[in-house]
Amino acid sequence: MKEFTHLDDQGRVRMVDVGDKTPTKRIAVARGRITMDPSTLDKILDEKVKKGNVLETARIAGIMAAKKTWDLIPMCHPINITHARVDFTPEREKNCIHIEAEVSLTEKTGVEMEALAAVSVAALTIYDMCKAYDKAMEISDIHLATKSGGKSGTYTADRQA
Repeated sequence: MKEFTHLDDQGRVRMVDVGDKTPTKRIAVARGRITMDPSTLDKILDEKVKKGNVLETARIAGIMAAKKTWDLIPMCHPINITHARVDFTPEREKNCIHIEAEVSLTEKTGVEMEALAAVSVAALTIYDMCKAYDKAMEISDIHLATKSGGKSGTYTADRQA
């Protein structure tokens, strides 16, 4: 098993020192979904939600989350993201919206957490803006879909939910 690098030799938590690593181009894509009542999905897609344009608000929230992940996750490094996008794909047959975030940079550490945070906060924003209509919405399947760059190279998830 690979050494758990967030602990020192006395078992104390620490931030990993990436100072000697070589910067590389790194890209991470995360995905998830939010499932809801068909009438809630209709309101979102028809832009009839009283709080405003749900998907554009969620897109902005997701990008902001990617930029501030280091403020939320204790061992994440503050990094200079060079690109972030959040996209939505509604699926009426399953009454859900698929969420995908891609984050990239050239740096000494990866952006997996930033992509996962973007998907999570985008989903939470959709929930927040629509909870008056549908408290039973379900956020699910948030996962890292792909990542590239760095010492560990490329990763692609077995599932593409």
